[in-house]
Amino acid sequence: MVKVICLAVAALAALSNVHPGHHEEQGPNPIAKRAFLSQSRRSLNACAEHLERRGITKRAEAHRRALASQYAKKSAQDAHSFDARDTDTVLDTDHHSNLTGITLNTDSDVFFTNKTCILSPEGEIGPFWVKGELVREDIVDNEPGVVNYMHAQFIDVNTCEPVQDLYWDVWNCNSTGVYSGVQDDSNGNGDDASNLDRTALRGIQKTDEDGIAVFKSVFPGHYSGRATHVHVVAHVNATVLSNHTLSGGSVSHIGQLFFDQDLITEVEATYPYNTSTVDITLNSEDRVFAGETEDSDSDPVFEYVFLGDGVTDGIFSWITVGVDTTATYSTSYAAYLTENGGVSNSESGGGDAGGPDGTPPAGSSTPTPSS
Repeated sequence: MVKVICLAVAALAALSNVHPGHHEEQGPNPIAKRAFLSQSRRSLNACAEHLERRGITKRAEAHRRALASQYAKKSAQDAHSFDARDTDTVLDTDHHSNLTGITLNTDSDVFFTNKTCILSPEGEIGPFWVKGELVREDIVDNEPGVVNYMHAQFIDVNTCEPVQDLYWDVWNCNSTGVYSGVQDDSNGNGDDASNLDRTALRGIQKTDEDGIAVFKSVFPGHYSGRATHVHVVAHVNATVLSNHTLSGGSVSHIGQLFFDQDLITEVEATYPYNTSTVDITLNSEDRVFAGETEDSDSDPVFEYVFLGDGVTDGIFSWITVGVDTTATYSTSYAAYLTENGGVSNSESGGGDAGGPDGTPPAGSSTPTPSS
């Protein structure tokens, strides 16, 4: 059965550069957003048939099956599908797949979903990106919390081809809402200079011939003013140096990825997530979530399965991301990693949506096309 590929391309236009959580914030520019959608969408059926014909869809599914089978004690079968989306639709969609009896011989027609959604939620890079992070798959670094295996496939929205040798750069806060690699008053203990040298839950991975990359991470906690999320930057035409860091290239995608609210609730009930006294911001209340989903077909929410009897046995999550490899975005960073540790960027604004300690943010950043 040919799968429907949903090219859900959200706004390339800048989200407002006001403080996250601030009442005067604005949404994406609707005119620029419509223009980008108009220019970037291709025939959905053509892309679906192209990927299916070349065996890309089945290979991606087999890759996920192998990984899930490797990590899981048991899994489950899924039956939901994707259609056109908006913010309410995404919020109402259950992304929990219950897969059972997974083997490499499982028929791809019944594995995962019947429809794969390619999305491109161009959004904010956030204030806590660290430049120069390590190329590595395991980014846990002994952080406590629920293990989360993140799997992504990157597809070029212009050609419907998987993007090989793209470098997927990810980072998220820890189970109690603090980002490693940054020293800032809005990020946990602002007096803790040693946090600059920490690299937990940050890393970069190169995609294979099918556009696939995987991380072993920890499910993010929460902090004031923001829903639970993972940051993503896609680097193209970059080079890995001998010290396992990235050099050169350009950024063709910036976004933030989210999780079902029900999943967040389950995780937050476990230790050490449940030690936080900060109120949880729901997806429905999150400014960035709304900016990536309103008036678009984008669904920036991971699908997932439990790797055992419950959430504490670990999570396997996956998403397909559409990128325009011809686009180039400007970036800003809070710090950069050197062989001697982290160094703060004195020109960075710092702060995010209230910050992990609930203090008002000092600034944020928005991707803007440089070409």
